[in-house]
Amino acid sequence: MSKWKREMIETSRGCFEVFEKGEGEPVCITHHYSEFNKSGDYFAETFTDNNKVFLVNLKDAGSSDKAKNAYELSMVDAVLDLEEIRKVKGYSAWTFAGHSTGGMIGVLYGIHFSSSLKSLILVGSSAREYSSSSSKCIYNEGHPKFKRMQELMELLKLQSTVGDDRNRLSKERTQLSLFKPENYDLYFSENIIKKMSANRLNFFNREQLIFDVTRQLSAIKTRTIILCGRHDVQCPVDFSIEMNDLIPDASLHIFEQSNHYPFLEEDFEFKRVLKSVLS
Repeated sequence: MSKWKREMIETSRGCFEVFEKGEGEPVCITHHYSEFNKSGDYFAETFTDNNKVFLVNLKDAGSSDKAKNAYELSMVDAVLDLEEIRKVKGYSAWTFAGHSTGGMIGVLYGIHFSSSLKSLILVGSSAREYSSSSSKCIYNEGHPKFKRMQELMELLKLQSTVGDDRNRLSKERTQLSLFKPENYDLYFSENIIKKMSANRLNFFNREQLIFDVTRQLSAIKTRTIILCGRHDVQCPVDFSIEMNDLIPDASLHIFEQSNHYPFLEEDFEFKRVLKSVLS
């Protein structure tokens, strides 16, 4: 698998570390608290066969600028930052694709800047706070694996968690979100390594408590493709169904043999659906 090309992009809102790969129509991808590097990202890799992909480290992630104020770590600020990157790259519009918290940023992108989007792809995501309202969510106290997920998240936040310990804990955390946990090594076989920005994760944990833009979804005026695993424990499928009902030009595809990672768990079908909607 070829490496991603790193670029530092200077904008009016700061300097951002962006990784680029592929040729074709532009697709922008980010995640609220992931720190990307030249090894790339499994979700972003899905798009590189047919598109030029821009994988963005937001503020306080990787080598992007640090936030001077706490609000710069918000989802709305992420959208404003992405807009400036788009302008610097010279695109009148591009596609935004977001998985999980990246999809939540995508929802806000669609609400506020539909004219900048050729299409919007939301995978395993939600337009509102999802943990307290659904015991199907692993971040809900009523979920049988809630406690273990919390323990793993806290351990992974620690700078002292390194090497084999970090890899083992990260694997266990991911397995909790797979329909077939025993297939972990098959799905995650590439040498792709990511970290988490603790500052961004801590901010998100507060921000998502009041996140609800469901009443604004009618403002999304770009074609929206919503994809979700039937068994998603992070953003349960009900939230994807809700977005599909409320976004005017939306289509929904549910992957019956997937949890939170349909682009790995049903990779062939995922790429087939993507190709049909992006062509």
